[in-house]
Amino acid sequence: MSVLTRDEAQTRAKLLDVHRYTIDLDLTAGDETFDSRTVIRFTAGTDADTFVELKPAELRSATLDGRPLDPETLDGNRLPLKNLTAGEHELRIDASMRYSRTGEGMHRFTDPTDGETYLYTQLFMEDVQRVFAAFDQPDLKAVFELTVKAPEEWTVLANSVTEHLGEGRWQAAPTPLISTYLVAVAAGPWHSVRTEHHGLPFGLHCRRSLAPHLDVDADELFEITKQCYDRYHEKFEEPYPFDSYDQAFVPEFNAGAMENPGLVTFRDEFVYRSAVTDAERQTRAMVIAHEMAHMWFGDLVTLRWWDDIWLNESFAEYMGYQTLTEVALGGFGGVPPKWRGTDTWTDFGVVRKGWGYDADQRPSTHPVAPEAVDDTAAALLNFDGISYAKGASALRQLVAWLGEKDFLAGINTHFARHRFGNATLADFIDSLASATDRDVHAWADAWLRTTGVDTLRPVVTRGDEGTYTLQVEHDGSRPHHIAVGLYDQDVSDEGRHLTLRTRLDLDIPQSEPTPLGKRPALLLLNDGDFTYAKVRFDPESFEAVRTSLSGLPEPLTRAVVWNALRDAVRDGGSAHRGATPEPPLPPTAYLDTARAHLPHETDLALVQGVLAFAAAQVAGRYLTPDERPAALATLSSLCRDLIRRTEDGDNPGLRLIAVRHFIDVAAQPDTIAAWLADGTVPGGPELDPELRWRVLARLAVLGATDEATIAAELDRDPSATGQEGAARCRAALPDADAKARAWDAMFATDDLSNYLFTATAQGFWQPEQADLVRQYVPRYYEDAVAVAARRGPAIADAAGRWAFPVYAVDEETLRLGEACLADANPIPSLRRKLVDQLDDLARALRVREA
Repeated sequence: MSVLTRDEAQTRAKLLDVHRYTIDLDLTAGDETFDSRTVIRFTAGTDADTFVELKPAELRSATLDGRPLDPETLDGNRLPLKNLTAGEHELRIDASMRYSRTGEGMHRFTDPTDGETYLYTQLFMEDVQRVFAAFDQPDLKAVFELTVKAPEEWTVLANSVTEHLGEGRWQAAPTPLISTYLVAVAAGPWHSVRTEHHGLPFGLHCRRSLAPHLDVDADELFEITKQCYDRYHEKFEEPYPFDSYDQAFVPEFNAGAMENPGLVTFRDEFVYRSAVTDAERQTRAMVIAHEMAHMWFGDLVTLRWWDDIWLNESFAEYMGYQTLTEVALGGFGGVPPKWRGTDTWTDFGVVRKGWGYDADQRPSTHPVAPEAVDDTAAALLNFDGISYAKGASALRQLVAWLGEKDFLAGINTHFARHRFGNATLADFIDSLASATDRDVHAWADAWLRTTGVDTLRPVVTRGDEGTYTLQVEHDGSRPHHIAVGLYDQDVSDEGRHLTLRTRLDLDIPQSEPTPLGKRPALLLLNDGDFTYAKVRFDPESFEAVRTSLSGLPEPLTRAVVWNALRDAVRDGGSAHRGATPEPPLPPTAYLDTARAHLPHETDLALVQGVLAFAAAQVAGRYLTPDERPAALATLSSLCRDLIRRTEDGDNPGLRLIAVRHFIDVAAQPDTIAAWLADGTVPGGPELDPELRWRVLARLAVLGATDEATIAAELDRDPSATGQEGAARCRAALPDADAKARAWDAMFATDDLSNYLFTATAQGFWQPEQADLVRQYVPRYYEDAVAVAARRGPAIADAAGRWAFPVYAVDEETLRLGEACLADANPIPSLRRKLVDQLDDLARALRVREA
């Protein structure tokens, strides 16, 4: 298959003006394929040759202006259109297309709970070609008219309002001008909940087996959707540009969600069938806000080429968090979520910021707005922590520097200039520049065209009269507008507290030292987390953090501190540059800090984030196998404290987090096995399906369960999630035959769906089983390269992310990986994952050495 290059796209965009697609899909042709008939009406500006893309099981016929084209001329995914003349043309394609089992193209899923089948499209980047023929690039927008034939009892959803014509035929209203990758269809016996808002039909849809769980949350989901819709209409002068707003929760979805205009698709794990925390509900709400922002950023105004991914994702990420914060602080009408009044930027700081920092320090880093995205394969690799988290952080810094009024004015100018069209970075910066006297072009060059993470270090100097000044040492080139928090120590009967004295606004680089007055106990750079930079502590501030972190008054401030500690661990904890030495932070010190302060933490996102890093990275990778048991003991003790603290039942979310992590770090099976036998944790919670599978997976790792028990649990929970849980448990069994079966399922056959592949991979590698699986480390590289080449980018991503031997932290694993990159020629998506994994492995080795 040929990937589309930027040069080819630019040439074709100059040649063609695409008007309309008329697409007819027949979903009743069998379990393996469906029929796709497409009519494309377009204008050629000059006499020329070009091509249309499709990836059929069979190309039955093709005609151009009534003249037959030879199906044998299809070359990979390109059908040549020779000797086009200037003027109007009509291209007709009749093809049979394959259903997908990997979440690419038209994904087909049969629910093991009730046997019902569901189909949905994910057409991002190049996957529209798996469903219908298209001039597949984002700047050839067109009107799309779809008709779909489906089984009579099914409902068909699309980008626009659909009408059932009878006998299983559905017709969708013509769309406005949209890009090919944004076309969407979802078909099946959906359970639907519908309402209206400002005259616009809103819908929620899921599998029938999830209906009771969707119904429980439907009011909250609708209220969040309506509140975000209203808030965006306060921000944006351009009204919502489509005729309906459906949100479909679909199975085995590769992303969190996809911003198809009028039909947003979400992974259906967001329909909670087990207990979740308020922080997880907040995350779901943020995804709703993120995807709705895309209706303007990405759908109404679309990037011209994939080098401007950030124009979609960074903006949706920033707007999602900012708008949800505003909505939550303002209230949710009659359905207030428990987390109302919280700042979602704390969750961003804990969950997303680290994603961006990690990606930006690897060899695969790239600018937020790269200039050299030569083809679609390269573009696909840039949907990462840089395009999302770093880009959103850059926009948050832009708003702090520019002011929200001018920022929104520039955005509205951008929408007005490019509605239903395409735009570039230069177009956006010009729109911003029209709203301010500030030099936004220089800002964009410094923030969007550069790579890496700046580091800010405080140097506190005592003056002659006992007052102090601050000079910030700056490793990096970007300007920063930050707040500096000055905190004084306060000791009471409840313990040590840090009280905010004041926050100073500071522009970096500084023109001169900043007066502080008396020496604060803690001086915190980037308080409020308005910029994207690693921050360090001076020695006195580090001591205040060590003793009083949990006494800081605001969760977002604590998030900045925890991120700084995380960075200090990842950086080896051994840097002593500049006038102020940085105290080393070995991994055990991070665990000690967590042990001291997490029992007093109130923010769920912080507790979850710190425990996750401590378990997966510190105990799992940064400490040696000999040190791991002590680390697990520390984390178990910490979780026990949290469980005791929540015995009165007033913080079920914190208790749930503690229970989950206690299960995950259990070194002995007795306690959690008793929980499974009793069906409950003493004092609660009862073990719902998620907790039961979690316990069983840990028991499998510890060799305290068997195949018969796993099979019995699957009989108890035969759902899709249960199938994944069983696959994870079976792969985790410390048995040579179980490991061989799991390996063959992933790499020797192509039967596993994307989700079952991931679940099997998650169970396979366990630090407690290093000797058992050592023989598979050298096999991994060859087999991963082969399966990625056969099955494509989605499985390549899963193979690189989940099947990589992350716990084999040694020089031999690194050497084998480097040889694979040099000699084996993995496809781009796997190569990128391997580059990142090997860099993380080398970092883990350096941390151990430090």
